[in-house]
Amino acid sequence: MSARMEIRYSKAAVRALMHMPANTAMRIRAKIEQYAADPAGLANNVRRLRGGNEMRLRVGDWRVIFREDGVVLAIIRIAPRGAAYD
Repeated sequence: MSARMEIRYSKAAVRALMHMPANTAMRIRAKIEQYAADPAGLANNVRRLRGGNEMRLRVGDWRVIFREDGVVLAIIRIAPRGAAYD
């Protein structure tokens, strides 16, 4: 069993979490924690984005854009589905 990844949030991601409804923010943070503990468990909700090394995690109508290197899970952006890829 591998060690859990360290999660680091960007300022933009923290701001997004603070401005959304609390129950939505808790759901997104729970999915991020779940991915950090077991990436294979959420494989069907994770895709690599084209043109870079960023990936996205789908949480309902929200998208979490992140990078990971096996040790650190860097949360770059959290946005509604339509605005996540701008």
